Amino acid sequence: MPKASSDAKASDNLLKRKGAGTGRKQKKKAAKDPNKPKRPPSAFFVFMAEFREQFKKENPNNKSVAAVGKACGSKWKAMTDADKAPYIAKAEKKKEEYEKTLRAYTNGLATGKDGEESDKSKSEVNDDDQDDEEEDDE
Repeated sequence: MPKASSDAKASDNLLKRKGAGTGRKQKKKAAKDPNKPKRPPSAFFVFMAEFREQFKKENPNNKSVAAVGKACGSKWKAMTDADKAPYIAKAEKKKEEYEKTLRAYTNGLATGKDGEESDKSKSEVNDDDQDDEEEDDE
């Protein structure tokens, strides 16, 4: 039995060293806005999207995400700057589009308009329009 009490003491000491139960409050993360535009992909991720499709066609039985990532990374490293140029150009174009939509988004927040017309979703509004048309026909 003395061994069990020594194990308990060791775990208690470990908890004390880790700072468990010290009463520190964890900071809450700010809520993410679902309407905020997503960041654009880098040139590597633009390349990876195309490479993933090609890799799946060549290896239909491979279900490993890690294998696809490793193959893509090794091919990206082997590419010259000239080979990477079209992907870099696509990434720059997506970045410009993102910056434009982000400016529009932040300007919309600054003016106080959220872009929401009402509490109804668009599908509900469309359903109401269809109901009105059906009533007009009768």
